[in-house]
This record gives sequence, C-alpha cells and structure tokens, in this order.
Amino acid sequence: MLILGLQKLTLLDYPGLVACTIFTAGCNFHCPFCHNASLVMAGSKPGGIDESEVFRFLEMRRSLLDGVVLSGGEPLLQDDLERVLKKIRSMGFQVKLDTNGSRPDKLKSLVEKGLVDYAAMDIKNAPELYPVTTGTAGVDLDAVRRSKDFLISGKIPYEFRTTAVKGLHTEESLVEAARFIEGAKAYYLQRYSDQGEILQPEGLSAFSDEEMHRILRDVQTVIPEAKLRGMENE
Repeated sequence: MLILGLQKLTLLDYPGLVACTIFTAGCNFHCPFCHNASLVMAGSKPGGIDESEVFRFLEMRRSLLDGVVLSGGEPLLQDDLERVLKKIRSMGFQVKLDTNGSRPDKLKSLVEKGLVDYAAMDIKNAPELYPVTTGTAGVDLDAVRRSKDFLISGKIPYEFRTTAVKGLHTEESLVEAARFIEGAKAYYLQRYSDQGEILQPEGLSAFSDEEMHRILRDVQTVIPEAKLRGMENE
C-alpha cells in the first residue's frame, strides 16, 4: 500500500478514541478545496513511508492507541487495503475509514468482512454540483448514492461531512446536499480553511461564523442532528 503520511496521535479524527491516522496516496476526485494536495496528486509515484515502518509503530503503540484511521487521498483505491486492514485488526485496533463514497462495492465488502468499525464519508455538494465541486467531469453519482445508502442502513457507526467553501457552495446547495443524505444520523459541516496546501485555492474563501450558523439552521430543517465542526462556539 502506498502510504505518504502518518499522524502519530489524534484525539479528533476517531470519535471517542485515541488514534493515529495513516494517509494513503492518490484520489479519483480533484476537489479544488482539498487540503491534502500532495496526497491527491501523488498517484502511483514511488516513495512515501514503508509499510513495515508503520506496523512497527503500531506494535509499539498497542497499549496507547485504541484505533487507526485510514485517510487520504482515497484509501479505497488501494488494491491491498484489505490485507493491511486485516493486519491492523489482528493487532487489536479499531478501524475508521475516510472515503469520498466512489467505491461502494469495496466499502460494503470491507464492512461485511468486519474490517471497518466506523466510516466517514464526504458529501461534496448538492448532487448536480458534484462535477464542479470534485473537479471530476465523469464522477459516478450512482456510486456515491450507493455508498451513502449503505452507510445510512446502519451496518456500522458512520458520519457524513461537508466542507463549506465560498465559490463552490451556496446556502441553497448545502441544503440540497443535506436532502441527498436525508435520514442520516450524523452530519457535520466544516468551514473551509486555506492551510497552505490547497489544490486550487483561487476564488475560494471561507463563510463567516454568522453564515455558518445560518447554514446550519437551514440544514437542520432536513437533518436535525446536523452540527458544526472545528469552530468555536459551535
């Protein structure tokens, strides 16, 4: 598996657990607001972190960590992800998977094999705006729909999340995104932040606190459980 990053400790990425995060290379979406541009564009380039090094780290942290987060990029693009997850689970760790929802069959297979305990799926925008929001003209919306339907079915704990970006989203489109996942039990709105590694930052900016709270109120008319994440006075 092509690993390009390892965050050795996170108290935020896996709800309720002390975890680390493994970042895989490559993504089939090219969202302009992506804050992991180097991972997205890495593709199949050589380099990165040797898998054996990651497992040595996990072995040493068995008594300190509860879980492992697989993020990216898009982890489900990795051909040997199942093998890696089996080894992580055999070490006693809980597994959280971050995904854009473009590989529903693989997502379902890994969950049904007991290799994923929690999933976080990005909802990029209202369905009709997926091509521009993902920077991917041929995005397969049916695949995304199948992934969100599978998670809503409740096989494992899950969350949906949307990064709200001025220049790509409007209050109306974010309400439509909520309607796309109506019935979801966990939905988080995150405010865009330019952290210096944005894929295509031109023309993008953040909504104000006031705007984010107004958007949340509108979204909650569709998904009452919706919340803001990563903001003071949430």
